[in-house]
This record gives sequence, structure tokens and C-alpha cells, in this order.
Amino acid sequence: MAINPQITNLVIILGMMQVSKKIPFEDPQVLMAVRALYIVSNLIIVALNLYLMRVINMKKDMTTLKYVEPAPMGSSEEPKLITTTVHSYDLQQLRSGWKGLLMGVGMMGVMHLYMKYTNPLLIQSIIPLKGAIEGNLVKIHIFGQPAIGDLKRPWKAAGGMMGMGGGSEPKADKKSIEEAEKAGRGGAKEE
Repeated sequence: MAINPQITNLVIILGMMQVSKKIPFEDPQVLMAVRALYIVSNLIIVALNLYLMRVINMKKDMTTLKYVEPAPMGSSEEPKLITTTVHSYDLQQLRSGWKGLLMGVGMMGVMHLYMKYTNPLLIQSIIPLKGAIEGNLVKIHIFGQPAIGDLKRPWKAAGGMMGMGGGSEPKADKKSIEEAEKAGRGGAKEE
């Protein structure tokens, strides 16, 4: 049984906070080395995402994928039926990974350059890279794991802090899909 990634993230964060207290960030050479580590970490993630995009486009799996997307939490909207392909779904997941990467770099830029925080640079050099390597797309397309069990599409959305976020997840069971088709909710094909 694997250890929950959120638990390992917490352990890494707490450990790196202790380590960062002992690092002399006032020394310009040390600060430049930590900045370089952060940049290299993000460049590895970019290279990984570009490689994933290439592999996904080479496979171009046009298998139809139907699932019911839950309504956003707190809204009165009905769950929506989504009909797409595995190829489109994987590219959509990859796009959300790109957005997460850019959001993280933007937030880190504000925290480091504007607010002058240096400790998060060290933590953010490790956590996003770990998350990218543990991602479902990497497990399927790079490590060659079969898309069964937890890797079966559609994937559960990652919860918020300690997994207590979403709660609602896409449903791909036959009953949910038939109910959504009968109710006429969605059915729009995503490309």
C-alpha cells in the first residue's frame, strides 16, 4: 500500500521548513543557488508536460468517454453529461496542469520578488515536481501503468487541503450516464 501523497507533502513541507531555517538566505550565492534550484525544478516540469503532450498526441486515443460532471459546490445547477474522447480528456487534464504550474510560478514570483520571502522557494522546488511525477497522466503515458482502478478515467478531482475539498467527483457508471441523458443535461461534445 502506497503512502498518501498529501501526507508525504506535509512531511516534506515540515521537513523543508526546518531545513530552510538553517540556510543562510542572506548570502547572495546561497540565494542564487536556491533560485536556480526553483527554476530547474520548473523547467523539468515544463519538459515533462511537453513530452506528455507529444506522447498523448502520438497515441491519439479516440475511445469515447462519457461521464457526468457534478455541479459546482454551492450552485443550483444540475450535473452535466460530458461526451469526449480519451485523447481530449488527457489534453484537458494536461491543460489544467499547465494552469496550475503557471499559477504556482506567479504566486511564487509575487511572494519572492515583491514580498521578499525566500523560504517558500525551497519547498516549491520539490512539491510541484513531486506532484507532476505522481500525476495520473505520467503514470499512464510515461510509466505505462494500465488505466484501471484509480487510473480509470474520469479521475477524481484532487481535494483541497488534506483531501477535504471537492467531495463530488465525476461519475462514469452506466446508471448516472443514462439518468443524465434522460434528463437532457448537457451531452455537449467536448473537443
